[in-house]
Amino acid sequence: MGIAFFLGSLALASTPLHADDQKARQELAQALALLDAGNAYAARDLAIGAVRRAPDWNLTHAIHARTLVALGDGLGAEAALNRAFDNGFARSRGVALLGEAQLLRGAPEQALATLNAAPPAYAAYAWRIRGQAQAAMGRGGEAADAFARARELSPDSAVLWTDIARHNLANGDIGNAIRASARAVELDPRQPDTVLVRALLVREQFGLIASLPWFERALARDPQHHDALIDYAATLGDAGRTVEMLDTVRRAMRVRGNSPQGFYLQAVLAARAGDAATARSILAKAGPSIESVPAAMMLAGTLDLEAGGYGQAIEKLRPLVARQPGNDGARRLLATAYLRADASRNAVQLLAPLIARADADSETLLLAARGYERIGDRVRAAQLSDRAAAPFRPSATVLPEGGMVSVLMAEANARPGNPTTTVALVRGLIASGDRVGALARAQSLVASNPGVPEAHLVVGDIHALVENWEAGRTAYATAASLRFDEPTMLRLVEAQEKSGRAADAAQTLALFLSQNPINVAALRLGARWQLASGEYDAAIDALEEVRFRTGNRDAALLAELAMAYAGAEDPDTARVYARAAYRLAPGNPAVADAYGWTLTKAGEPRQAVALLVKAAMLAPDHAVIRWHLAQAYAATGNRRAASVHARAALRDPSFTERREAQALARG
Repeated sequence: MGIAFFLGSLALASTPLHADDQKARQELAQALALLDAGNAYAARDLAIGAVRRAPDWNLTHAIHARTLVALGDGLGAEAALNRAFDNGFARSRGVALLGEAQLLRGAPEQALATLNAAPPAYAAYAWRIRGQAQAAMGRGGEAADAFARARELSPDSAVLWTDIARHNLANGDIGNAIRASARAVELDPRQPDTVLVRALLVREQFGLIASLPWFERALARDPQHHDALIDYAATLGDAGRTVEMLDTVRRAMRVRGNSPQGFYLQAVLAARAGDAATARSILAKAGPSIESVPAAMMLAGTLDLEAGGYGQAIEKLRPLVARQPGNDGARRLLATAYLRADASRNAVQLLAPLIARADADSETLLLAARGYERIGDRVRAAQLSDRAAAPFRPSATVLPEGGMVSVLMAEANARPGNPTTTVALVRGLIASGDRVGALARAQSLVASNPGVPEAHLVVGDIHALVENWEAGRTAYATAASLRFDEPTMLRLVEAQEKSGRAADAAQTLALFLSQNPINVAALRLGARWQLASGEYDAAIDALEEVRFRTGNRDAALLAELAMAYAGAEDPDTARVYARAAYRLAPGNPAVADAYGWTLTKAGEPRQAVALLVKAAMLAPDHAVIRWHLAQAYAATGNRRAASVHARAALRDPSFTERREAQALARG
C-alpha cells in the first residue's frame, strides 16, 4: 500500500476526538515522511506515539501497521491492522497490506487467499505480494508470472523491481537480478531495501570490498535497518575487518535483541578467535530459526566435531551435504565425523566424488586413505597416500555429480529451462562419458538462461575436460562477469594460463584479492606465483596470513613458508617451518625438498643431501628437486654428482634456470 494513499487519507480523515489530536496528526505525517525517506524505524516510533495519543483513530493503527510491514514484523502489523478495522478502517483499503503482513509472519497460502479480496485500486500491490508468496512456496514460475502482472500495472515501482531482483537472485539468475536492481535504484535511490539488494548483487558480481559502500549507503538512510546491519557485518568479517564487524553486530543486536543472525555472527567471531565453548554457547541462543541456514549448520557441525560430539556433528552436517552436494568443506567435515564415529564406509563413500578429481588436495586424499585403511583396503589406502605425497597437483577437472542419467533426465524434462536440474543432468552426462550430449544441453541452457553463472561454468568445464582452453576461458570469463567468486576465479585463472594469457591470469587474481583480501585459495595461489618469481617477502606475507587462518597442520603450506623464508635469506625461520612440515609428512617429496633446500641455504649441505636424495627418489622426474640436489652436492665439493643431477634437471624443457644448471653440468 503506497505512502501517497496514507497521505491522502490523513488529509481527508475526520478529526479524532482526543484533545491532542493535532499532535497525533503531526506525528502520522512525520511518520509517513520518514517512511518515504527510507527510515522505517523512526517512522514506527512516531506511529506508536500517534496511537497512544489517539487510540480510537483508525488511521493511527493503519499507519502503525504500515511501518511494521516495512520492518518485516508481520505478526505485529496484522494485529495493528485488526485494531484499525475494529475502529472503522475500511477492510477493502487494508486488505492488500493485511496479505503482506500474513506473508511476513510465514503464512503465504493465507496471504494468497486474503489478496483475492483486494480491490482493483490495489491490483499492482496485490500482484507483487502474490509474487512473493508464490516464491515463498517454491513456485518459481507462478511467482514470475505474478511479478510480470504487477510490472504491467506499475512499471515504475522501485519496490517491485527490488522484489524482482530478490526473486532472480534467489533463483541464481544473477544477470536479470543485476538489471532489476539497477532499475530499482534508478527509480528510487532513497529506500534502504532497494539499496541493500543492490549491495548484495554488487557483492556477487564484483566482490566484498566493492559492496561495502552500498551497505553504508543503505545504513545512511536508516541506521537501524537490521538486515542491512547483518549483511554489512557479515561482509566486513569476510573481508577480514573483524573489529568493524563486531561493532556492526552489536548495533544490529541493539535494534533486535533476539536476532538469530546476530547471535550467529557473534558465534562466528568467537569461533574465529579459537573460543569454541563461547561460540557454541552463543549459537545455542540463536534458536531454531537459524538451524536450517547452511552457514549455521556448518558452524554448528564444526563446533560439535571439535568438542567430540561426532553423532551430533553428523546429524547437522548430513542434511547440509544433501542440500549442497557441491559444498566440499561440508563433505570433508562430515567424512571426518564419520571416521571418528567408526563409520569409515560412510566416510569413503562420501569422499568418492572429491578423490575422483585429478586436483584433489592432500588433506582429502589422506582422509580417504585413513578410511580405506580402517575398512581393510590397504591397497587403495596406499594409492591415495601416494597421491597425497605427490609434490604438485594436476590441473583441476570438472567434478561429475552422482545420479543415474535417466533419473536426471526425467527431472530436467519435468522442469524445462530450470538451471538447477539442467546443470545436474549435464554433469551426469559428463560422468557417463557423453560429452557431446552434455555440451549440447549446456549450450542450450546458456541460450535460455544467459544470466545464470552456473550455465556458463558448466560449458567451460566441458571445454576444460578436452583441453579446449580458449573456449573454456571465454565461458569462465562470462560467468565471472556475473559472479566473481572463488570457484569461478580459480577456473578462469587456470584457463587463462593454459591458453597462454599469463598476464590476464595475474590480473584476474590481483583483482580477486583486491576484493577478497583474506581468501585462502587466492592468497595461496598468489604466493606460489610470488615464490616462482622470487618475490619472497610478498610470498611470506600471503602465506603467513593463510597459516593464521588455517593453522599449523598443512605440511605443504609449511614447506612453502620454509622456501619463502629461505629465499628471503632467513635460514633460521626457514628451518623451523621445514622441520615442522617434515614431521607432518616425511614421505612427501616437496616437503623433503623444502627441508633439504633450507639446510643447503643454511650452510649445512651434507645434512641436506640425504633429504634431497630422498625427495629425488620419491619424485625422480621433478627438475627443481634435481636442481636443488645438484647445488647441495656442489656445496659439499662433489662436482661429479652435482653434474649428474644438473643434467637431469636440464632434460625438463620447462626448467627455467638453464644457464646456471648448464654451467654446473659441465663440471
